[in-house]
Amino acid sequence: MDDDASVSERNLGLLAATGVGVGAIVGGGILALAGVAFATTGPAAMLAFGLNGVIALLTALSFAEMSSKFPESGGTYTFARKVVSVEAAFSVGWVVWFASIVAAVLYALGFAHFASAIFVDLLRAVRGAEPAWVSSAMVKPALAIAITAVLAIRLSIQSGGGGHWANVGKVTVFGVLIVCGLWAMTRQSTSEIASAMTPFFTSGVGGLVQAMGYTFIALQGFDLIAAVGGEVRQPEKNIPRAMVFSLVIALAIYLPLLLVIVTVGIRPGESITAIAGEDPEAIVAIAAGNYLGPFGYWLVMVAAVLSMLTALQANLFAASRIALAMSRDRTLPPLFSRISRNRGLPVVAIMLTGAIVCILIAMIPDVAAAGAASSLIFLVTFAIAHWLAILLRQRSVLRPPPFRVPLFPAVPVIGGLSCLGLAIFQAIAVPTAGLISLVWLATGGILFLSLFAKRARIVDASSTATDPELVALRGHVPLVLVPIANPSNAEEMMRLANALVPAGVDRVMVHNVVVANADWQPEEDDLPIQRSQALMSEMLRASARVGIRAESLTTIAPEPMEEIARVVKLHRCESVLLGLSKITDASDGASLEWLLSTIGADVVVFRAGAKAKLADAKKILVPVAGRGGHEYLLARLLGSLARSAKRDIKFIHIVPEGISREEMRKARKEIIRVAQDNVSGRCDWDVIESNEVVEVVAAQANQSDLLILGAQRVATKRMFGSFTREIAARTDCGVIVMSGQR
Repeated sequence: MDDDASVSERNLGLLAATGVGVGAIVGGGILALAGVAFATTGPAAMLAFGLNGVIALLTALSFAEMSSKFPESGGTYTFARKVVSVEAAFSVGWVVWFASIVAAVLYALGFAHFASAIFVDLLRAVRGAEPAWVSSAMVKPALAIAITAVLAIRLSIQSGGGGHWANVGKVTVFGVLIVCGLWAMTRQSTSEIASAMTPFFTSGVGGLVQAMGYTFIALQGFDLIAAVGGEVRQPEKNIPRAMVFSLVIALAIYLPLLLVIVTVGIRPGESITAIAGEDPEAIVAIAAGNYLGPFGYWLVMVAAVLSMLTALQANLFAASRIALAMSRDRTLPPLFSRISRNRGLPVVAIMLTGAIVCILIAMIPDVAAAGAASSLIFLVTFAIAHWLAILLRQRSVLRPPPFRVPLFPAVPVIGGLSCLGLAIFQAIAVPTAGLISLVWLATGGILFLSLFAKRARIVDASSTATDPELVALRGHVPLVLVPIANPSNAEEMMRLANALVPAGVDRVMVHNVVVANADWQPEEDDLPIQRSQALMSEMLRASARVGIRAESLTTIAPEPMEEIARVVKLHRCESVLLGLSKITDASDGASLEWLLSTIGADVVVFRAGAKAKLADAKKILVPVAGRGGHEYLLARLLGSLARSAKRDIKFIHIVPEGISREEMRKARKEIIRVAQDNVSGRCDWDVIESNEVVEVVAAQANQSDLLILGAQRVATKRMFGSFTREIAARTDCGVIVMSGQR
C-alpha cells in the first residue's frame, strides 16, 4: 500500500457514472415503499413520486453545479469542505458517510430477504418443504454479511459502483412488467380505469405530503455520482448528465409501474389502499401476480434481488469514496486514504467500510428506525447542498462553475425548502430517526475534537494556501498588515506578503508610522513627511512589481509600536508581517517584544538572506521541535510558498544522543506526521541525534536558502530567545520566525 499513490484514474464514462445512479436508485425504493405510499394516499402515490421526482431533479441540478466546479470524490462532504469551515465539513461528511453505510445495511438485508425467499420457494417446489435451518434467525444476517463481503472484495479488485449487467437485468425486468401491464390496460375500458383511480386522494393533501416524506428516499442515489466524481471522465459534462439521466430513468420506470399497479394489478372491487395497508412490502408482487400470474411474481422477485444487489454495491462504492476524501483531509484516520499500488483503488477504505456495514448488520436492533434515520440525514444534507450551491454561485468570483443551475436562485431555494420540509416531517413522524441522527452526530463531534481536529485544521490551512480560491469561497477576507520603515527591503517584504496571502483574495495593508515627537513642528520641518512619502512610494512600486494589490496607510504617532498595535486591533488584522535587518540582540528589542506580546494576530518576522532572494529560495529548512502553537501558520506559509514556485522542503528533528529505539521510532513517526500534514507533495525529513542543536540547525541552514522557525508568545518567554538569536547569527540564509495567534 502507498499513501502517495493517486486514487484510480478517471475510468468512469457517462454510461458507468449513470450506472452508479441507476444502481442506487432503481428498484429497492419502489419495491419497499410503493405499498407505504398507496396505503397512505391511495392512487395519489403516483403524484407523490412525481413531486418527489421534481424535488430530486432540483437537488440534482444543485449537485451538478458544485460537481462541475469540484470534480472530486466525496460528494456533499467535498462541497462543504470547499465552501464552509473544516468543522462544518466534517459534520456533513460524518453524517453522509453514516447514511450511505446504513443504506448499504438496509439493501444487504433486503437482498438477503428476497434471495432467501426465492430459495425457500424453490425448495418447496422441488422437495415440498424446506429444512428447519432455513427459518433460523441467523440465516438472513449471515447472507447479508456474505454478500457485503463479496461485493467489498470485488470493489477492491475492480473499480465500478453500479453493477452494469445487474442494472441491465433489473431495468429489463421492470420493462417487461411495465409493457405487459400497459398491454393489459389496453383491454380495460375507460370506466374501469377511472374506477380504479377513484378516490384519487384517500387522505387529502395531508396524506399526499406524508407519502412524499415516506418515499423520497426511493429517489436517493443520484448524489452518489458526486461522491465518486473523482473517477468520472470529463466530469464537467458527464456528472451533471449522469445525475439527470439516472433520475429520468428512475422516474420513467416508477411512474408507469405505479400506474400499472393501480389499474390492472388490483382485481375489480378491491381497494389499492386496503391491500397495500395489509401487506405494503408485497404490493408489487401481488399486482404482478394478478395480471401475469406466477410469472409476474418471479419477475418481481428477480427484480428485487438485482435491485438490492446493485444498490448495495453503489452505496459501498460511494461510502468508501467519502471515507477516502475525509481521510485525505485528516477528518478520518489516515489509514482510510491508503491506495493499492497495483490497481490504484482505496482498498482500506473499501474493506473498512464493508466491515462496518457487516458489524451493523449483526448489531442493529431496529432496522426500520435506522432506515428512517438514513432518509432524514439524506434530506438534511440535500437541503445543505442547496444552501452550498447558493454560496458557491455568490462567491465564485475567480472561476465560475462550468455548469450553472438555470433559474438561479429559484431552483436551490425551492429545492432546499422542500427537502428541509420533508426532513422536518420525517423527524416528527419517526422520532427515533432524529434521535439516532443526533447520537451519531454527537459521537462524531467527540471523535473530531479529541482525535482529528488538530491535524484536520493543519491540512485545511495548507489546502487553502495551495488553492487561494477556497478563502473567497468561504467568505473570508483576511487582512495582512505590513508595517514598513526601511525601503531597501520593500520588494522582499511584498514577495513574502504575496506568499502569505491568497492572490487576488486577501487584503494587504502597508503601514508607515510618521513619528511625531512632542517638539516636532510640521510647518518648519517636513522631512519626516517627505521620508514617509518616499517610503510609501517605494512600497507601492514594489507591490506593482510583485503583482499584489496593496493598500497604503500612513498614521502619525509618538510611539511606532503602540501605533502598530492600535492599527492591528482597529482593523482586526489576521496577520502581521515584520521585516528586520537583523534578529534582535538580547540587550535591545524591548519595544518589539512588547508589540509581539500585545497583539493577538499571527506574526511573521522576516530577515532577508544574503544568499538568495525569496523568489529564488528553492531549499527550505524547517526544524521541528514540539508543538508551539504555530502549526496552522506553518502549513499556510509552506502551502503558499509551494504555490508560487517549486520548492525543496526538508523537515529535521534533533533528538539527544543515545535515546532508546522506541523514542527514535516515536520521533520519526512525529516528523512524518508533520511532513504529511504540511506538504501535499513529496518532501524530505530527517531525525538527527545530537546534543549540539544550534550547531546542527545552523549547519543545515547554511545549505539552504530559507530557514523557518517557530516561536511561542507567552508572558514568561521572549519570542526571540537565545536559540533564535544564535541561529540567526550563524546563518546567512533568509530567516522567517513565526508565531501563531495567542
